[in-house]
Amino acid sequence: MHILIVGTGYVGLVTGACFAEMGHTALCLDIDTKKIENLKKGIIPIYEPGLDEIVKRNIQQGRLLFLTDYAEAVQAATICFIAVPTPSQNDGSCDLSYVETAARSIAKHMKEYRIIVNKSTVPVGTAYRVASVIRDELAKREASIPFDVLSNPEFLKEGAAVQDCLKPDRIIIGSDKTAPAETLKEIYSAFTLSHDRILMMDTLSAEMTKYAANAMLATRISFMNEIADVCKKVGANVNEVRKGIGSDSRIGYSFLYPGVGYGGSCFPKDIRALISVAKKAGSEPLLLQAVDQVNNRQKKVLGQKISKYFAAKGGLKGKTVAIWGLSFKPDTDDMREAPSLTLIEDLLSQGAILRLFDPVAMPNAKKTLENIPNITWCKDEFDAAVGADAIALLTEWKQFRLVEFPPILKKMKGSAFFDGRNQYKPLDMKTKGFDYIAIGVPDQIKNT
Repeated sequence: MHILIVGTGYVGLVTGACFAEMGHTALCLDIDTKKIENLKKGIIPIYEPGLDEIVKRNIQQGRLLFLTDYAEAVQAATICFIAVPTPSQNDGSCDLSYVETAARSIAKHMKEYRIIVNKSTVPVGTAYRVASVIRDELAKREASIPFDVLSNPEFLKEGAAVQDCLKPDRIIIGSDKTAPAETLKEIYSAFTLSHDRILMMDTLSAEMTKYAANAMLATRISFMNEIADVCKKVGANVNEVRKGIGSDSRIGYSFLYPGVGYGGSCFPKDIRALISVAKKAGSEPLLLQAVDQVNNRQKKVLGQKISKYFAAKGGLKGKTVAIWGLSFKPDTDDMREAPSLTLIEDLLSQGAILRLFDPVAMPNAKKTLENIPNITWCKDEFDAAVGADAIALLTEWKQFRLVEFPPILKKMKGSAFFDGRNQYKPLDMKTKGFDYIAIGVPDQIKNT
């Protein structure tokens, strides 16, 4: 089947490539001409493991096409997915202007029945809003063309998006009609041999499911970060506490890792959007607000620990801090709302000199931190450590797990190591000569 995907960001490009991989013909549309020209050449605008390979393969085999012409795309495709950005507005609500523009553009070029599918993360009720936009546009044309609008939220993790798309935990299809839902179900049949992973529900529930899923995961992260704060103050070790509660089958181990807070394009935006949705509906989202507040506080924790450490050493002014990892999580180059940005701003404001390294996100980080003084971009973690008074680990890239630390310490001027992801064993790091400070871990560990 010919499928149109409007938008070639993380969601649109991965979705289009995976549809093509499963045998469909995917037409990926974007209004960014330069981006489309690069994609035609196999130049991928994002870092996502495995994506480069399937994009190039399906371009060569003619199943993955890139274009900017709505008229051509809408005429060719029976189903039109909308996978465009839905950024936060100043009040935390979701900006639907890109979604509405895409819907309007599809409606302008519709000549016969089409199924329009919201793939973007959107507030509850957006499918009805999109339907209204399409009806209005068709009315301007004095055209009477049938269509249906469905919800099909994405559940892709950056860094594992291709596998999540090809082998999904579940596929949510939201529709108030049976026939279009069955058509969408058939399109996804290649992704799962067992249809019990395709969940059919009404449109509003499907839209809410996406927000609720991300809110639950964000809640677990903020919960553990708050527990880590309590552990630090009472002398408990959050690493042991995490194992203790995670062993409960009702809780499990996923998303129970304390750290420097969550970032990226999903959790922060979706929590704020859900808070806005709740308030507009007359609900008081106390827990969701607390999740957001805890996360904002957590992003500042490592900076506070660094400032406290150097307070007795003349302050941070003129001190050199190496930062390992800049992206908001491993296996992505996404810098959106990355905790590293909060730390960098904090340290620079106190006069620190920074040496930065990330295995993948350096180009995007340089764009974000362009022309800022007192920043040196380093070739690897060893280079970053040269002359450093302290090292701060912000992103738990695999290559940082088994670093040879004796050579690192020799390169440093100081011996402080601030572990924002609790990657290392405290006693081991202290034995190697570091002043090791982590999240929710007491300074003196009694048990080996």
